[in-house]
Amino acid sequence: MALPTVAVLAGGLSHERDVSLRSGRRLSAALRGQGLTVEEWDTDAGLLSRLRTDRPDAAVIALHGGEGENGSVQTILEMLKVPYVGTSAQGCRRAWDKPTAKALIADAGISTPDWVVLPNSTFRELGAQEVLDAIVEDLGLPLILKPDQGGSALGTQVVRDAAELPAAMVGCFAYGDTVLAEQLIDGTEIAIGVVEREGGPQALPAVEIVPESGVYNYTARYTAGLTDFFSPARLSEDMAKSVGELAVSAHRLLGMRDISRTDAIIAPDGTVQFLEVNSSPGLTETSTVPMAMEAAGTNLGEVFAELVTRAIARG
Repeated sequence: MALPTVAVLAGGLSHERDVSLRSGRRLSAALRGQGLTVEEWDTDAGLLSRLRTDRPDAAVIALHGGEGENGSVQTILEMLKVPYVGTSAQGCRRAWDKPTAKALIADAGISTPDWVVLPNSTFRELGAQEVLDAIVEDLGLPLILKPDQGGSALGTQVVRDAAELPAAMVGCFAYGDTVLAEQLIDGTEIAIGVVEREGGPQALPAVEIVPESGVYNYTARYTAGLTDFFSPARLSEDMAKSVGELAVSAHRLLGMRDISRTDAIIAPDGTVQFLEVNSSPGLTETSTVPMAMEAAGTNLGEVFAELVTRAIARG
């Protein structure tokens, strides 16, 4: 029986295009290593036409940001009945909007840092300084500001002094019209991948993240040598179990499918604080999910070849 033909969708036009291309190239090479026929598709205006004329047996989404994570590309694949690896359009929309994801997580009783969400228009209409003062009065300092949608920490700003807030807000608004201001927890930063196997979603070993600068921003994520990664994380057996359970719970609560990555912070008091879920985690050389797979005794090609088989069977 011929092995399936897989289209790896990468690139696109989001701010994270370069990272997506890196993920796509690495994933494609890993799937070819499993004997699959793989085509790398740069996702652009020709996608629908190509899906109709050169229909793959399955698509794998290696898109980061924009249409690749907000459910748009997933909707296209669903309309054209093309099987694909990854979360459904509906699930993507829940995870893509960080305030929505945090609210659902908090409603389920999972700890997440306190936050407020405000659009740019509120600052213009009510006075930027007055609104900033109210944020500090409510949440205190330090804070982390991030666009309410997006990935790779683009636009993310850490604020430890109120005087830094105006410039940080401007930097955040460069990537979106709405800002999420969140209490900054100085603790152990971890990423936990979740992969669905025959028995259901399973947590991969957590990866501990220690950036040289102290802030895990875009540069620290994708520049080799600027961040130390510990895979598995330096956690007690009980804590490793707890963070794995949190990631699986988040995966289920937000309707993730096949694979996801939960980002969290272990506070100094030992509380695990949920930050966000990524429905299309990075697969580059400095990304945590491939590291976690290696720590679990598997690899990118084996995991995604299995997910391709599951996607085709799902139809």
